Amino acid sequence: MTTVLITGTNRGLGLALTRRYAVEGAEVIACCRDPAKAHALKELAASSRGRVRIMQLDVADEASIASLKLALGDQPIDILINNAGMSDPSARSADRIEAETWMTTLRVNALGPMLVAHALRDNLRRGSHKKLAAISSNRGSTSRAGGGNYAYQASKAALNNGMRALSRDWASDGILVGILHPGWVRTDMGGGEVAFVSAEESARGLIRRIAELMPTTSGAFQDYRGVAIRW
Repeated sequence: MTTVLITGTNRGLGLALTRRYAVEGAEVIACCRDPAKAHALKELAASSRGRVRIMQLDVADEASIASLKLALGDQPIDILINNAGMSDPSARSADRIEAETWMTTLRVNALGPMLVAHALRDNLRRGSHKKLAAISSNRGSTSRAGGGNYAYQASKAALNNGMRALSRDWASDGILVGILHPGWVRTDMGGGEVAFVSAEESARGLIRRIAELMPTTSGAFQDYRGVAIRW
């Protein structure tokens, strides 16, 4: 059975990915900051016939990451999906920089996925698929960057750069890295009702892209449909 660990699974795309992988027969380790408040995730786990296991993880907290690693021990992980992220409206203004908000955004969106990946590197090595995926955004494309949402754009560009580097440095471990834009998804953090991609559609596409990862495409930046995105 394929074992998939996903961060940020309490709602939106993370919840949809968890549901889709469970339906396809995978064992899903569903991580979120506050499991007690993750009501939809708990309902999914209860109906999953043991396929979904909820574990606490705050990707911005190194102690929380260390606790997750300790709880997992040497358990093999076939696919690790760094999905947890944030976008704070207060960091979108071109007229004012809020340093604390910027640093929090960078820590959650760029540093957190790198720390999680490093903590679970040995677990990935023990897995059969050895796939690491980061849910990024086309807003992290420097050549396509627009106005507004500055901290979010910067954090996703940093995430892309870090994951691209890992795809080179961890190739000798057989670890494949996917850097994936999920589309403009209808989630609380994304475009709400005006966004044109459902979380379920995006999840299906992302899972296909992860399944298709191979050494020649490791480190590529593409969207959920497989369309390449310029750096």
